[in-house]
Amino acid sequence: MTTSSTGTGDVDPAVLNELTRLRDSIDNIDAAVVHMLAERFKATQQVGHLKAAHRLPPADPAREARQIARLRALAEDAKLDPAFAEKFLNFIIAEVIRHHERIAEDSGNGRPAAAS
Repeated sequence: MTTSSTGTGDVDPAVLNELTRLRDSIDNIDAAVVHMLAERFKATQQVGHLKAAHRLPPADPAREARQIARLRALAEDAKLDPAFAEKFLNFIIAEVIRHHERIAEDSGNGRPAAAS
């Protein structure tokens, strides 16, 4: 394949059209992912406020483990690398916990609930 410094030099126009079509699809998927993450974080913010109001800890390791196992299974079914899916979810979970900690601090409930 011959290319120029612009990346489109002597490439067959049909190839360029297909490349554009695929990239447009990728852009649409990226936009959907961002919107879905925004919706997810709206829900987790509500969880954070509920946890803070009831002095629950920001993290729930048992739920996190269940979610990771669930996402790994979904990834396998979708033919996506489960290790990648787990890394992605761990990144999201860390951000959610950070938000929950901030919400707890802002509400004056930054201390964990006393054990009974």
